Amino acid sequence: MSVVVAYVVVVVVVVVVVYVVVVVVVVVVVVLVVVVVVVIIIVGVAVGIIVVAAAEPMVVAVAVVGVGAVVGFVKY
Repeated sequence: MSVVVAYVVVVVVVVVVVYVVVVVVVVVVVVLVVVVVVVIIIVGVAVGIIVVAAAEPMVVAVAVVGVGAVVGFVKY
């Protein structure tokens, strides 16, 4: 009888341990995925802001040169 009880206890312990390990692994994977997605979004937004900030002076310069060229052409 005690052998059966010991067997049942071992099986229950193994099942609980496996369940806990699976849950922990799933939670860790989900957290990692969320962190990676958030980092990608933040990096993307930062890169977008940097690109726009870097491109803005060029756009202004092109506009000024363009207006200057048109004015010069009209005056000429």
